[in-house]
Amino acid sequence: MERLIQFLRRRAASTFLVFVGLVLIFAFLSPRYVFVHSRNIAALGKLFPDLGIVTLGIGMLMICGEFDLSVASVLPFCAYIFARTLYAGLAPSWGLFFALLVGAALGWFNGFLTVKTRMPSFITTLGTLMFWRGVLYIWSKLMPLGIRQYIPSGSLFEKVLTGTVFGFFPVQSLWFTLFAILLGILLHYHRFGNWVYATGDNRDAARAMGINTDWVKTACFIIVGVLCGFSACMQSVRIGSFAATQGINFELRAIAACVVGGTSLRGEIGSMSGVVLGALTIPILDNGLVLLRVPVMGISAFIGLATILFVLLNTYVERRFR
Repeated sequence: MERLIQFLRRRAASTFLVFVGLVLIFAFLSPRYVFVHSRNIAALGKLFPDLGIVTLGIGMLMICGEFDLSVASVLPFCAYIFARTLYAGLAPSWGLFFALLVGAALGWFNGFLTVKTRMPSFITTLGTLMFWRGVLYIWSKLMPLGIRQYIPSGSLFEKVLTGTVFGFFPVQSLWFTLFAILLGILLHYHRFGNWVYATGDNRDAARAMGINTDWVKTACFIIVGVLCGFSACMQSVRIGSFAATQGINFELRAIAACVVGGTSLRGEIGSMSGVVLGALTIPILDNGLVLLRVPVMGISAFIGLATILFVLLNTYVERRFR
């Protein structure tokens, strides 16, 4: 009983229980049990890491006490850089490098702007979201860029980013798992993680302990930018082109996934395991509702309602088993 209470005290516990419940519900209610069909699971494994990888960085940033709404423009901006480098004749590996570099630079700019102006990151990244989106739309003229001729199906680069393992398991899910493990170790078993939690809890107290809180926040913004760059390349290779609409609504869905996973909007509270569960719960809820033939236009309403219910559930569990 004591172990059960300790388990329920964790914010991610309620997410885990609901996650299992959703899987069971969709497994039994979907027509011909298509939800648990290997093809549907493989499709989920290919699609959810696009947002899931970005969500991992957003979760760490939220624990640090900040937000990044600009991911919805940083991701397609990096995808455009990736496509442009291919058109310039560079190898795909160089395209990936430049996309990661640009993502890191845009993340650094968000962090620099936030810590130097002392404005809420909600405002600064909302501004950069619209600014970089406008720059991208002007630069790209909203024209798609096909890249399949530079990264043909079956090429080594394509297999590394979007191939399969053992003939059925998507490599994208392996990348998501790898990033989750690395960031989990960094957050929970490295002193940088302690600095992130301390900064998110009380920045002034963290400074008094000798923590460079401005550097910590900026580093978290850079992590988000790098993950956006990687996700942009992975998504572009999967669809075989650049599209200016890549990443639309990623900023709100990533925050919703973190909240579902028990991450506090005020900082300091959260875990990488919870973020992972949230990153899995949102696409599973999305996919399950589609299979149940819920109108596509109404799915966002269910996700919004689920986000509110998860917050209420986490709050109740935290008070009940404190």
